[in-house]
Amino acid sequence: MDIERELLGLIDEVLSLGGRAMAFERDTPLLGAVPELDSMAVVGLINMMEEHFGFIVEDDEIDGSAFATVGTLTEFVQGKLA
Repeated sequence: MDIERELLGLIDEVLSLGGRAMAFERDTPLLGAVPELDSMAVVGLINMMEEHFGFIVEDDEIDGSAFATVGTLTEFVQGKLA
């Protein structure tokens, strides 16, 4: 399973980017750099990640640093799946 590719697919879907997210690299900045990723979109993305990957994100587990880049978000998901 390629977690990063699956995550990019979820980001693309939640933010309605029309495929743009699939070109994102591991060091692509997210929060503050992708205008579509506002606070409501973060909540939507967390919900989609929970559904897709089958884990629960507790309120105190996540902060803005997890959404800094594609890489940090991938590492967060990998940590949840470990």
